[in-house]
Amino acid sequence: MEIDQLRYFLCVAEQGNFTRAAEELGISQPAMSRSIQKLEEELGQPVLERKSRTVSLTEAGVLLQSRAQQVLAILEDTKAEIIDDGKSGRIRLGAIPTIAPYFLPHILQNFSQEFPEATVLVQENTTDALIKSCSQGEIDLAILALPIPARYLEYEELFEEELLLVLPPEHPLVAKEQVKLSDVEPYPFVLLGEAHCLTDSIVSFCRQKSFQPVAVERTSQLAMVQELVSLSHGVSMIPAMAREVDQSDRRVYRSLSGKKPTRKVAVVWNPYRYQSRLLKAFRKHLQRETQSR
Repeated sequence: MEIDQLRYFLCVAEQGNFTRAAEELGISQPAMSRSIQKLEEELGQPVLERKSRTVSLTEAGVLLQSRAQQVLAILEDTKAEIIDDGKSGRIRLGAIPTIAPYFLPHILQNFSQEFPEATVLVQENTTDALIKSCSQGEIDLAILALPIPARYLEYEELFEEELLLVLPPEHPLVAKEQVKLSDVEPYPFVLLGEAHCLTDSIVSFCRQKSFQPVAVERTSQLAMVQELVSLSHGVSMIPAMAREVDQSDRRVYRSLSGKKPTRKVAVVWNPYRYQSRLLKAFRKHLQRETQSR
């Protein structure tokens, strides 16, 4: 049983398709098929059930998938520990879309000045996808909004930020000196799709105040939410970090009076994976940078 065979098998299992897996790994489909066929011959039974356009795991394949992930994780951690000098190396960082473009540029710029030999690779995705990637060792750290729906991952809270009401300039609430959440209740909302945790935070806050925000439109980008608000499609709530970089005069932001909607941002990692000195240095860097916010 060879390491490449396990990598090929895991990729096919994840993609559910030989062609997509081969494209992702940059090898030919026949070469991948031969490698997995040889693996099955060695095991004496199939690990994949071939269908017309997809593949699924057999009972043996489910077991092999779990063991293969463990084997590759051990090898990767062993290599990382051997070459760990605390200065160079690669950090695979994930962040949700409502954090990555607003929070990371300054963080990464300062870290690169302190650790010029290090490389930080950034992946932007939803909370569920990043938790899965962190659990499987595909990324080293993830910057997410709490709560984290995974007990086996560890996290450190970085900061708490306010969610600000965003309105078009001509909206009647703009003229009010103080805006309460009850003032917003009659108006439609523009929200991100349900896969985004920011929407959960907004809906949860509104429900605590005994009303359900009515979403007239949903989008996948926070910038589009802001643009749709500018066009008077509705109102919304935007993280303070996104407000800080918004220079447009086509939107007006208000802090709600009374108890304010907030979200807590944290850095998450898998404690069962090797934590290099560089990785620990990056976590300390995050704490320093956020304490100065």
